[in-house]
Amino acid sequence: MNTRILSSLRFPLAVLIAFSLVRCGENHAATTPPADEPIPVKIQPVITASEGKTLQYSGLIASNSEARLSFKIGGIISRIYVKEGDHVVAGQLLATLDLTEINAQVQQASQNLQKAQRDETRANNLYRDTVASLEQVQNAHTQTTVSTEALRIARFNQQYAQIRATAGGTILQKLMNEGEYASAGTAVLVFNGAAQNDWVVRFGVSDKDWAVLHKGDKASITIDAYPDERFTGVITKLAEGADASGGTYAVEVTVAAAGRKLAPGLFCTLQLQPPGKRSLAFIPASALAEGDGNNGFVYTLNADKHTVRRIPVHIAYLQGDRIAISTGLDTVGEVIADGVGYLTEKSVVKLINK
Repeated sequence: MNTRILSSLRFPLAVLIAFSLVRCGENHAATTPPADEPIPVKIQPVITASEGKTLQYSGLIASNSEARLSFKIGGIISRIYVKEGDHVVAGQLLATLDLTEINAQVQQASQNLQKAQRDETRANNLYRDTVASLEQVQNAHTQTTVSTEALRIARFNQQYAQIRATAGGTILQKLMNEGEYASAGTAVLVFNGAAQNDWVVRFGVSDKDWAVLHKGDKASITIDAYPDERFTGVITKLAEGADASGGTYAVEVTVAAAGRKLAPGLFCTLQLQPPGKRSLAFIPASALAEGDGNNGFVYTLNADKHTVRRIPVHIAYLQGDRIAISTGLDTVGEVIADGVGYLTEKSVVKLINK
């Protein structure tokens, strides 16, 4: 049985009571009787069904290859060669720093290496003439090695004083402009490598839903941009711990684009179908006398058909004008659906024919 389920099983007590009272008010059987007369009521059968629990969540389309590109070193941004929405190819130059300082550092490291090499050559010659000690030769060699590595570091930093595209994709955002100072690691561009079609939806689920979900579970996805189509997906990541800020557990669903053009930020709705089924009892929403979170109460007729019994139930979820009950109605075949707003456990009732 396919159902659309609220992402949270909790709903306000006032909403359910108000809904039940409105339903009661629409039926003449719920008219308030005089205090000395039986309360007219109507009953509805309890419908039992075995179904898999369907979870519904929403989120935004994103890409696994989305990256926040930055410079390795700090400096003044000299040029940004792209703008938002531009398509780029792998290796394309996107931005560069003013290289005056870094080029000077490379030149300085190069001169230091040349001096160290001369010193090492001189020390070797003196050592052969027994003028310099072995320690002096070793120190000169160490200095050459240190200078070589310093030049390699400077050239490496020079190389990463520019930003290049790591793959083909799209520039989503330009976060800084030319002339601004960019600290090392500060994002300058937001890049999406959409060429790989690795589209995902990330969202958080409650602890109860997390407990029944597994990697590999299927998902049915509706994207607002394509309202008449259904996309398929699969859970590829399931967090092992709750998010500290929201208390939810992160889930990632990989989406099959099915040849459609997708883009980051598209809104979508997901229906997740965990494995396994459970037996649920369905009753009209008007039959719920009280509700508090997942707990509530309903009334049923006693064998004499004139008195009532108050039954505690556990609510699984609300589905339209029906309520799914997980426990409490195992041995109950009918519940009072009209007139419950006026009932107590001491009430005397009169059954109205359907």
